[in-house]
Amino acid sequence: MIRVVIADDHPLLREGLRRILEFEEGIQVVAEVGDGQGAINMARKTPFDVLLMDLNMPGVNGLEACKVIRREFPNIGVLILTVDDSDEKVFQVLQLGVAGYLLKDVIPKALVDSIRKVYAGEPILSPSVTGKLLGQLSNPNNPKDHFGLSNREMEILTYVVKGSSNKDIGLTLFISEKTVKNHLSSIFRKLEVEDRTQAALKAVKTKLVTLE
Repeated sequence: MIRVVIADDHPLLREGLRRILEFEEGIQVVAEVGDGQGAINMARKTPFDVLLMDLNMPGVNGLEACKVIRREFPNIGVLILTVDDSDEKVFQVLQLGVAGYLLKDVIPKALVDSIRKVYAGEPILSPSVTGKLLGQLSNPNNPKDHFGLSNREMEILTYVVKGSSNKDIGLTLFISEKTVKNHLSSIFRKLEVEDRTQAALKAVKTKLVTLE
């Protein structure tokens, strides 16, 4: 059972999200809160798996709450659901190691699928957010400091930034998923990051990869 907490300051939106999720097998909404402090309080007293959270909330906003929850409860998958896709906010949040970043125009099925993927440890980005990351990688003057990454690791990192799963990367490069995972472990170590999202963000910020 995937235990979900919804954090949003709009009661009608919380109600709508709850109604969408309560009919999904294997998903349970354990609580709804109206601000970031409520999300922090809930994490401190009630075990759950995925936090579905808005960014722009009164009092303690989503960004501030995310910092606390990521520090105190790293096993909780934080899935941002917001209308804010500004470059600054996207990169601020991704730096914190959130599990996903979706915009509120996402269709219900995609939202449910995203929650399941976050629970399984897969990073989720909305198409517009992915576009921002890829746009940052299009500069032909990128420096070639590869952090000691091999050609194969650079290739895999490019697919990670595109949002490809381990299975898709393996099929594309004709290698096993286990081999992909081994390469990812090496990439994370060399980039000094903890997960795929942070690896993609560092690739963007350091202009490590050039996409044609």
